[in-house]
Amino acid sequence: MTAELPPTLAANPNLSKWININSDGSIELRIGKVELGQGILTAITLIAANELGVDPGVITMTATNTSHSPNEGLTAGSKSIQDSGPSVSWVCAEVRRLFAQAAARLADLQALDLRPVNGEFRNLDGTYIASYAELAGLVDLNIKASATDLPNNETTQDSIDELRRIDLPDKIFGRPRFIHDLIFEGMLHARIARPPGPGAHLIAAPVEEVKAMPGVRTVVSTGDFLAVIATREGQAQQAADYLAQHSSWTESKALPDQDALVDWFHEQPVQTIQVRNDPMIGRPEPQLSATYTRPFLVHGSIGPSCAVATLQDEVLQIWTNSQGVFGLRSAIASALGIKVELVVVQHVEGPGSYGHNGADDAAFEAALLATAMPGNPIRVQWTRAEDLAWEPVSSAMVSHLAATINQEGRITEWSTELWSNGHAGRPGYNRELSLLSDAHRSGIGQLPPAVDPPAEASYGGARNLEPLYDFPSVNLLAHRLLTMPIRTSALRSLGAHHNIFAMESFLDELADQVNIDPLEFRLSHLVDERAKDVLKAAAAAAGWGEKLPDNQGRGIAFARYKNRGAYCAVVADVIAVDSIEVKKLTVAVDVGRIISADGVRNQIEGGAIQATSWTLREEVKFDRSKITSTDWETYPILRFREVPRVEVHLISRPDQPSLGSGEAAMGPVSAAIGNAIFSALGVRLRNLPFTQENIVKAIEAS
Repeated sequence: MTAELPPTLAANPNLSKWININSDGSIELRIGKVELGQGILTAITLIAANELGVDPGVITMTATNTSHSPNEGLTAGSKSIQDSGPSVSWVCAEVRRLFAQAAARLADLQALDLRPVNGEFRNLDGTYIASYAELAGLVDLNIKASATDLPNNETTQDSIDELRRIDLPDKIFGRPRFIHDLIFEGMLHARIARPPGPGAHLIAAPVEEVKAMPGVRTVVSTGDFLAVIATREGQAQQAADYLAQHSSWTESKALPDQDALVDWFHEQPVQTIQVRNDPMIGRPEPQLSATYTRPFLVHGSIGPSCAVATLQDEVLQIWTNSQGVFGLRSAIASALGIKVELVVVQHVEGPGSYGHNGADDAAFEAALLATAMPGNPIRVQWTRAEDLAWEPVSSAMVSHLAATINQEGRITEWSTELWSNGHAGRPGYNRELSLLSDAHRSGIGQLPPAVDPPAEASYGGARNLEPLYDFPSVNLLAHRLLTMPIRTSALRSLGAHHNIFAMESFLDELADQVNIDPLEFRLSHLVDERAKDVLKAAAAAAGWGEKLPDNQGRGIAFARYKNRGAYCAVVADVIAVDSIEVKKLTVAVDVGRIISADGVRNQIEGGAIQATSWTLREEVKFDRSKITSTDWETYPILRFREVPRVEVHLISRPDQPSLGSGEAAMGPVSAAIGNAIFSALGVRLRNLPFTQENIVKAIEAS
């Protein structure tokens, strides 16, 4: 039977690009998606083991490398399982068939009569024929995948629960695994002396003085880019600090007034897209409206950005935790004027990513400095202050929502107008400059505005702008700012976080207006049964409808990520006395066919905790010339003692395609917390984060 190959396999059709089976029975598996802590290596190992009929322990997942791994694009958008899963399943099913045919030829049997069991092919009565190890020399995998054999997709719940996260033991026991752990013979250390803020330009620098400092091997100065390379890490940092403090720069006040940010957004030139424009109902029901805002957010990775590069025999080798190693390779090759085939990018796990953080910039800086000192591995590591001030941040967002409700309590018209910077500034998305120090060495103070993915990739700022609910008339406008004084790019869930927060908060406002229970109000506007099921499951598990003690509140929210990904409903329980405490989050999630139940729970729990931190604490602070929130005091995140209990309930759909879970909880968590605070205090919070200052402002305005 002829069938269509999965997209990433069709783009990388050679089987040997994905898999090797060795004569000792070990199996090397390669994918183009990278491990970010989301457990993708574990889930893909399970898929491969199931299709091949082997023990998962014989499979080694090889870290992504641009020279020998399949190019599956970015590891982003909760699409790792959706992209890699079907391709690996198909590859392994075809490899199983090829090896079964080889075993059948040895025994003069039909391949259909053989089954792989723990790496051994046996006939229908259990008689041993041959193993993968014994057949390895007889099967050539250097062939293209055929479109005639479908995977068996017979994963059972038992096999799901047998394999725990394969990346965690090294991390738990402190064994070297991260980009920061890399050590090479002869490695030198580099530090960058940054401008005082975006838009500043270098006037003069004490280059010769710094060259004479202890351990300094060289100083690289080109345009507005200043860097020090030294023998030891401390020497590099000391020299870079001196260089930054004693250099002179032009003054720049390019950043907006933070206290008037909403007005600034409305005043900027924009590119507008009409996401949806239904005919208006035209009935005379009164219209209700509200405005919601979100601040700029950073990634807050637990370790600052880091990379290593070396130039040997004209080949530039780069080690990085970038989420897009293939796009990064092309961008670096273009920036440095090197043939792309002479650039090799090796992925190494990093300290958490969640989107486009400083990893790509650090990789370019290491590569640039490696060309200045060929033959020496050059290690670049940012400071915490650099990470918080110079990495791409997630855009602040402003949206104005309006709706009409008829006398039966049904929403008849819904409209949203959104303002946001772009959410895609990664190398490869924008043909112009996309790397920080490439812009600085060119004397460009601000990078070009970030763009947004197109509709077929579920937008950027407009992601989840469209309601999944059944509203007769919907009008949606999204404005992308064409100015970007604060550099923005991708952060976990892109615009979906704000759009779901605004939509699900406004739904609660409307439910309150017509005095209908928020759960029933949502269910009455949904036709998607899977959406209804997660809402009902979360509500039942949380005890929705029970009477709560004073000063406690309970709120609910829901979304389907991208309106085509995972379904997620959240019930938040909060205590509101002197401050807001999120006591518990009850989450129900439907990711279709579950590959690794433990992995799904990990992702949902992690996303829920991060979204709680965004909701209660996080906000980039800045003045007119620079970002000022450069440590954990000025950019506070949720502390361990503040982490809520997260209870995850999985709805299994083994007959449905697998869906990614990494970003599903972000928007529903923030909205559920806001709705719970309204339940506790009777005050509607529309401006994130829910700090004491913002709560007081909301109380005064109510």
